[in-house]
Amino acid sequence: MDQERTGESAVRPGPAFVVHDHRRPRHHVDLRLEENGALRSWALPRGLPVDPGHDRLAVPVPDHGLDHLTYEDADKSVADTGWWEEHDRTDRRILFTLHGRGGPRRYALIRTARGWLLHLTRDQVGGVRSTSVDSQASCVPAGSAQTRA
Repeated sequence: MDQERTGESAVRPGPAFVVHDHRRPRHHVDLRLEENGALRSWALPRGLPVDPGHDRLAVPVPDHGLDHLTYEDADKSVADTGWWEEHDRTDRRILFTLHGRGGPRRYALIRTARGWLLHLTRDQVGGVRSTSVDSQASCVPAGSAQTRA
């Protein structure tokens, strides 16, 4: 990672993550988690969940290289970045915390019979219970039901 470009330390407490605001071909958010030397990736058509009652479809997409941690172009910008921490993993679920610019947020990626869902957990880091729209709302694509409400 280019420290001069990002202004971040090369030493992270855990593996990196990035959330890309991807405007083409259709506006969505990409969640990318560093794992085994690559960025494991999911497309989130409606963005990150902003409350525990509204899970988001998470469509697996091909892994990306670590150069995508800072990659931006005319159609893609970095909405959030930082490091992530895994709490539990089974064949059907990954429980983790994203430690990003807006502070830590705990999620679960859940495999269902039809695909993956991203769930914002009720219990957040520091004992805070998530119940409303917060700083992660910036990661909801414009034009989604939540931004029109």
